[in-house]
Amino acid sequence: MPTPLLRLAPLDLIRGFVAVGRRMSITLAAEDLCLTQSALSRQVRALEDLLGVALFHRGYRSISFTPEGERLFRTADAAVQQLQEVFEILSQQQERLPVTITASIGVTGLWLLPRLNRFQQRYPNIDLRVAANDRNLDLRAEGIDLGIRYCSAASAPPGAVRLFEEAVVPVAHPSLGLARLDDEATIGRHVLLEFEGPRRPLLRWADQLAAMGLADARPLGMLRFNQYDQVIQAALAGQGIALGRIALIEPLLAQGRLVALADGTASRTTAYGYWLYRAEYQAETQAETPPRQDVLDVVEWIEAEARAVEAIVSRVLSEQAER
Repeated sequence: MPTPLLRLAPLDLIRGFVAVGRRMSITLAAEDLCLTQSALSRQVRALEDLLGVALFHRGYRSISFTPEGERLFRTADAAVQQLQEVFEILSQQQERLPVTITASIGVTGLWLLPRLNRFQQRYPNIDLRVAANDRNLDLRAEGIDLGIRYCSAASAPPGAVRLFEEAVVPVAHPSLGLARLDDEATIGRHVLLEFEGPRRPLLRWADQLAAMGLADARPLGMLRFNQYDQVIQAALAGQGIALGRIALIEPLLAQGRLVALADGTASRTTAYGYWLYRAEYQAETQAETPPRQDVLDVVEWIEAEARAVEAIVSRVLSEQAER
């Protein structure tokens, strides 16, 4: 049974003990707390007397934890750290609260970040915090307002809005001098850049070549990466041919930094797409505080950007079909 609150050591004693434990020096810890060395020593002694155990081994100009002291420090330090973080948050309530959005590393680097200048121009008074993570986070538990997830319609979070579908075409740097990729000879002269993420429609070269009727084609070599943005960086460096997700790389196509290669398929899939979802839709109760206006403004901006991307994807695919 836990010790009653009445018998817990005063917070000043715990704070003093943690300060000494972090510094392993009474002198330095006393400076941190704006106390005299003797005053802090008395606090540590008082805590030891209250617990009936020694918390430190005291040597000549050095101290170290006893087993009891180390055990107490692990718990007390974590508790004090949490208090410090909460005090920091509460003390900044008058400051602007940023809108936090999470997306995969690839989506963040290739789709979200290049558009932030336009967002800042439109909403200069809204602060954004971007949390790139390839895990599907619990927005409410992590204190995140919005998330962009790549998944199938069946796996989309409740209340999620589809931003755009997945569409893939082979792409290469202009220096490779390619316009088409529809025969074994061309494939045999070039390195293919492969994304080694979870197997998804159109994102593996084996699937793409099979769809092109070139399942037996053998490339000059393969370079594999575990992050999609690394695949695109390699393509920009002229290191090979990548499978370009049009929605993520369309600025690179528009700038001529990458060239879409005709492959005779110009395919797209509706099985997977990119979805925007909000924290309140993950709650178990319906009695939720309405989203802040700045969160709604970010949602509106993302959806507008997505509509523009969807139109570009359709145009690129149409152009591919005509080549």
